[in-house]
Amino acid sequence: MNLVVIGAQWGDEGKGKIVDYLAKDADLIIRFSGGANAGHTVVAEGTTYKLHLIPSGIIYPEKKVILGAAMVIDPEAMFSELSMLESQNIDWKGRVLISDRAHIVLPSYKARDIEMDKQKKRPIGTTGRGIGITYALKSHRDGLRIADIFDEQFYDDLSADDKAFLDPYKERIRGMCIDITSYLADRLDEKILLEGAQGTLLDIDHGTYPYVSSGCSIAVGAALGAGIGPKKIDRILGVFKAYSTRVGNGPFPSEFQDERDGNLCQIVRDLGREYGVTTGRPRRCGYLDLVALKYACRVNSMDSLVLTHIDVYDDFDSISACVGYEIDGKVTENFPSSISDLQKVKPVLKSFPGWKKSLSSCKTYDELPGETKNYLEFIESYTETPIDIVSVGYERKQTIVRTELWTRS
Repeated sequence: MNLVVIGAQWGDEGKGKIVDYLAKDADLIIRFSGGANAGHTVVAEGTTYKLHLIPSGIIYPEKKVILGAAMVIDPEAMFSELSMLESQNIDWKGRVLISDRAHIVLPSYKARDIEMDKQKKRPIGTTGRGIGITYALKSHRDGLRIADIFDEQFYDDLSADDKAFLDPYKERIRGMCIDITSYLADRLDEKILLEGAQGTLLDIDHGTYPYVSSGCSIAVGAALGAGIGPKKIDRILGVFKAYSTRVGNGPFPSEFQDERDGNLCQIVRDLGREYGVTTGRPRRCGYLDLVALKYACRVNSMDSLVLTHIDVYDDFDSISACVGYEIDGKVTENFPSSISDLQKVKPVLKSFPGWKKSLSSCKTYDELPGETKNYLEFIESYTETPIDIVSVGYERKQTIVRTELWTRS
């Protein structure tokens, strides 16, 4: 069975924790898109692991993980991350595999990435990791794949600087790379967990273009990155937070505004630890955007949702969510493609009573306060999608599962 976990907002939804939690029952974990610009945080047995390229399932000692074909991989960043895991007593050798069709990020791409963003009429706010350049060269059919560094014809054409960068990693990578399609062909009866990066609203085709990432961050990307057909995807989970966040530039319809919301942005940012794992940048924060969430459910054909960070609201008297967009005096519940329209949005807010109780010790859905359940049930009704997992804290054990997920929908 193939189970896909993707972000349902602008990334940073808590996918790392959810993938880690689900990985205990998986046979294989595959990261299918993105690069070192992603950041997944896992907290297990009191230890915090910060991952960028390596799939979250690596924390389990017996699990194998794969960096998929649609990823863009910086070898230096990858081996630095693996060294960090070693220092935290994670033995990864023999358990980390790489698709030989994944593309390589070279050092020169990073400076080009930053410079190109500066030259744009609408700067994206790049992380400067060379991700956009690598995907652009891939589309121009001028990139470099893992397989190519073992092809003398390709390798001889590289610059002296690029060879000097790759030479220390070549043999280490050789023992890790696989033909992912062939590898999976004999394992499709196993439980395979496919992990996305970024979020639906940062997808190159269906996100808030041009303020998006350069790769595919919606559910269909799982098939691309794993080298399987879409018929092989059995279940799709979308992870979202009880509020919204965004990093970098671009429209954010439900963003907190000081003149309207006072210091609510800083309160939520501090309670939710909303600072980038990769960059350390403070995240922009806003009300839960149900218009955008419903769009994400539709574009991904989500089977169910995963709610995280609900405990951030434990001490609030009331909470609000965006249930409509007012644009030029008209209200819509559809997510527009026009950036100009998104920037003009006045969020239509609906208020909910707070629960004024810590959720951190709740172990079942029935233990949640009535006000919390009312909030969740409204979200389910609005998005027409059930919430199957509720996270009430950073630890693995602070996870409420309402239905068996390793079953076909």
